[in-house]
Amino acid sequence: MIVKKVVVGPFASNCYIVGSESNKEGVIIDPGADAKEILKNVKDLGLDIKLIVLTHGHIDHTGAVKEVKKTTGAEVAIHTDDAKSLQEQLLGRLFGLSYPPPPPPDWLLKDGDSIDIGNLHFLVVHTPGHSPGGICLLEEGVVFSGDTLFNYGIGRTDMPGGSYSQLMNSIHTKLMILPDNTTVYPGHGPATTIGTERHSNPFLHD
Repeated sequence: MIVKKVVVGPFASNCYIVGSESNKEGVIIDPGADAKEILKNVKDLGLDIKLIVLTHGHIDHTGAVKEVKKTTGAEVAIHTDDAKSLQEQLLGRLFGLSYPPPPPPDWLLKDGDSIDIGNLHFLVVHTPGHSPGGICLLEEGVVFSGDTLFNYGIGRTDMPGGSYSQLMNSIHTKLMILPDNTTVYPGHGPATTIGTERHSNPFLHD
């Protein structure tokens, strides 16, 4: 599996370009800003992007969707509970950010869906709390956690649709059941592992 992280936008969001080594098909996770930089990396990797997956609808993870979709022709997928926020861009107005409004999603995801790109097989795991439709993407040995779980941190829950109790339930019942050696690729900050967070994340031991 090819994994390239591109840090984008004023909130230093992680966009992930993930590709199949067997046939060079790929997916872009959370193109939040800096479309030209994302597309340059796609070209350098030689990937054919089939899908844009959004872990949630906040603007710092969706701001470059329109341009990336236009260039790649990829479909856009988001959990059904965040599809509305993708269109409203409420957080953009709250933070004074303005990006081209993204097109309506092509695929409304739900918990347990499979996303198959080349020889990559992602399981959609619904992890509400940071937002109602927050998801993680699980592949063998790795999880793309969006803004659910960070290295020594968790997603904030003080924005519209957030719920601390939901977030903690999502983390404990959906992520902490994974093996310790599972690599976590979060929506902000450095990669970590489930084991590191299980044993050392202060939010999981308060």
